[in-house]
Amino acid sequence: MAHPATQRIPRRAVAGYAAGSVGTGGFGTLPGLVLAYYLTDTLAVPALLATLVVVVPKVWDVVIDPAVGALSDRETRGRGTRTRLMAVGAVTLPVGFVGMFAVPEGLSPLWAAVWVTACFVLATTSFSLFQVPYIALPADLTGSYDERTRLMGWRIAVLALAILLVGAGGPAVRDAVGGGAAGYLLMGVVVAVALLAGMLGTVLGVRGHRALPADAVDPGAGVRGNALRGYREGLAALRDVAAYRVLLVVFVLQAVATGIMLAAAQYVATYTLGQQSALTFLFAALVAPALLVMPLWTRYAARHGKPRSLALASVLFAVATLSLVALVPFPGAWLYLPVCVAGIAYAGMQLFPLAMLPDVITAAGRGRGGSMSGLWTAAETGGMALGPGVVLLLLSVTGFRSRTADTVVAQPDAALTAIVVAFSVLPAVLVGASLLVLRRYREPVPASDPIEDPV
Repeated sequence: MAHPATQRIPRRAVAGYAAGSVGTGGFGTLPGLVLAYYLTDTLAVPALLATLVVVVPKVWDVVIDPAVGALSDRETRGRGTRTRLMAVGAVTLPVGFVGMFAVPEGLSPLWAAVWVTACFVLATTSFSLFQVPYIALPADLTGSYDERTRLMGWRIAVLALAILLVGAGGPAVRDAVGGGAAGYLLMGVVVAVALLAGMLGTVLGVRGHRALPADAVDPGAGVRGNALRGYREGLAALRDVAAYRVLLVVFVLQAVATGIMLAAAQYVATYTLGQQSALTFLFAALVAPALLVMPLWTRYAARHGKPRSLALASVLFAVATLSLVALVPFPGAWLYLPVCVAGIAYAGMQLFPLAMLPDVITAAGRGRGGSMSGLWTAAETGGMALGPGVVLLLLSVTGFRSRTADTVVAQPDAALTAIVVAFSVLPAVLVGASLLVLRRYREPVPASDPIEDPV
């Protein structure tokens, strides 16, 4: 059946929404991929102290996300759009992001840690202003179950490309000038420009498209939107909406798993494969398959449903990552094959929860979409923060020795084993646990949908 043009999201809005994934994917990936290693192997920050550096800003993010969600709902009620907060976040994020990798020369490890923490807090605040309303947008732009899948499919495709380019390209830029402090600073500037362009692309792309019809919002929603209301609404949805609760727990467990794997990847490249620059190829092997299989995952979900598709992707990821424990006795290039398989699964693990969330928001009531997405973002941020924190704690308790970029130190066998365990066993166990939770998910009944065929 042909889709009436008036019932479809305009292409400009679809493209604009997808562009934002350059910002969300880049910022969500690069700090988790290189920040822990930057702290321990360039700034000589002890692993235990580095744990606080990567966790404290994320705890702050968890605190403010529901409040940002409430502000986003209030903006929607008053202006019919969420883009004002997003614009503020977009233009301020590069300042904190570059600052993280611009530590002045001569600072002690302690003061270097303080500097990075302050800049990271600023960057995460800016990111929250963009990310929270960004997540809520799909439920605002359309009431169509299939159109939301179409919108999210394009977003995740761009997300995969952004993660690949930033996650592989960022370290490549760093290594192209010899690494060290100068390499990290150049990487920070180049990536910050890309983040800014992507986020502004969303603000401009959806501008002029009213987020909600005047009668589509709960009349009581957003009238007294404030920080406390954001927490209350988000927690109320967590209590009352079973599908939201289950989906959130699944997504957080998987965020912790991928956060651990990403944080361990640079250590695997340096200490297991013996070459710091191997991170570029390792990350490409994880993310590049997503670009190829995303259309296949979308078609599979159209036929079998999103929850079943998420379960299949999760099983595939758990099996592939568990096999990587063989790196302990047999380190070598063979790891790229299971990493590619994990990358295929990772595409589905990114796509399906984010495609399912707007369905849950619509069923629960779009008027509290900002609050629900705020709590979602807070939980996701907390989960991703635990990843580098867990890796750094493992390194600390197993005797890992921090160093500056021009120093070579021998690492104890226990620390080398912990690196592989963090890259393989822990992600597999966490994703396995998420599968047990996913069994309780029941799809909410979609709103009336005039569009019958997915694209």
